[in-house]
Amino acid sequence: MPSKIRREKNYKRKLRSKEKENQEPTKIKSSEKKKNAPEQATLFSIMDLSGAVTLFLAICICFIFLLSWRRKNTCNNLPPGPYPFPFIGNALQLSGGEVVQILQRLSKTYGPVFTVYMGSRRVVVLWGYEAVKEALVDQAEEFSGRGKLPSNDGVFQGCEMPFDPTSILSQAVSNVICSITFGKRFDYEDEKFHKLLHMMNETFIHMSSFWGQLQDVLPNVMRYIPGPHHNVQKLLENLLQFISERVKISQESLDASFPGDFIECFLIKMDQEKGNPESYFNTKNLLTTVLNLFFAGTETVSTTLRFAFLLLLKHPEITEKLHKEIDCTIGRDRFPNAEDRSKMPFTEAVIHEIQRIANVIPMNVPHSVTKDTQFRGHLIPKGTDVFPVLWSVLQDPSQFSDPAEFNPQHFLDEKGWFKKRDAFMPFSAGKRICLGDGLARMELFLFLTSILQNFRLNSPVAPKEIDVSPKATGFANVPRSYQLSFIAR
Repeated sequence: MPSKIRREKNYKRKLRSKEKENQEPTKIKSSEKKKNAPEQATLFSIMDLSGAVTLFLAICICFIFLLSWRRKNTCNNLPPGPYPFPFIGNALQLSGGEVVQILQRLSKTYGPVFTVYMGSRRVVVLWGYEAVKEALVDQAEEFSGRGKLPSNDGVFQGCEMPFDPTSILSQAVSNVICSITFGKRFDYEDEKFHKLLHMMNETFIHMSSFWGQLQDVLPNVMRYIPGPHHNVQKLLENLLQFISERVKISQESLDASFPGDFIECFLIKMDQEKGNPESYFNTKNLLTTVLNLFFAGTETVSTTLRFAFLLLLKHPEITEKLHKEIDCTIGRDRFPNAEDRSKMPFTEAVIHEIQRIANVIPMNVPHSVTKDTQFRGHLIPKGTDVFPVLWSVLQDPSQFSDPAEFNPQHFLDEKGWFKKRDAFMPFSAGKRICLGDGLARMELFLFLTSILQNFRLNSPVAPKEIDVSPKATGFANVPRSYQLSFIAR
């Protein structure tokens, strides 16, 4: 027993001895920490100072950048406007809803001539008839430049049953411009023609969507952000491919002594000026010009007609007056013609009022000043884009008594004769007025009178329930989808 007790005591002694040995390094480390504490404190102080210096330099750089941004984007006597932020400009103010309505609010704050920044792009906005007329008509030369439109600049772009009229109207209108540009009409059952019209309609819708508006406001940012706005360029490229194929067909069958359409006339002029390196008559200009004619000559007129039938369904009393004037002037035994327009003041007034209310291109295509321009006491630097907003002219209460209401009396005098209005600018004004102005007016008259001569309009929806407000407002006003029936008279 004693020996056993002795062994246990020795074992415990050895165990305590080992524990002390194991604790020594800890003590050494602890002492080392105390010894190195001043050095670590110094190191942390240096790191804190370095971080503070870095932060200070970053703030200084940002401040200098903001000053340079402001200096870069400010010139003496530029029209007033909301303060722009770097990179995004006034995107925060412009992206809170429909751009036209936002600009209307800004005009109440800054007046009829004001500046906004779409990203880094400076834009001067003209609001109301007086400002737009003064720029586009009185100073037409200075405001005749072509502005940028980022959403398409990448390319330069059953019987008696209710049905959606979009497709049939697009085909009918498009065949008019096809006859002029291609020298032929397409069959209404042609699948390629259907695909082509669908692409144009999709382009129109995408450009007028929220994404399309954002692309025009922030082009340098949106090009890197995925979204449906990228479809616009793809669609326009497909349209250019179609036109390119038509140009090749025309080249193969061209008879220089007897040109039959716009493309053939352009090709002849190209051949005549092939030795002139500065000539505008080249293949690229041919393709983009035809695209512009084709696109503008189809979508704007067909969209206006879609608004027309929607408004006439909403106002059957006006439709009845149109029927009476058509019956009295034209009758039922012949087709309407161009000479009938001057004899039909009510019809002419209705068509003008349809265009005013439809306001298909409310923002107008952008213009650009060709030189430093003094305008209403402000200086607009050369190259600045300008938006003469057509919506603000066609809805100007100083020019139209009740601008929000569909009222053909806006274009009739006391005796019931047609009355021209200087503020009627659906095709813009000045040197960059729409080239298809005359053709579009004639198309609207002939299509509308021909249809109403032979048919009554019927809607499955009661007139008071019909919504005539656009489903999208951006580059274009796009009418809501609806159905109607054409009932033989």
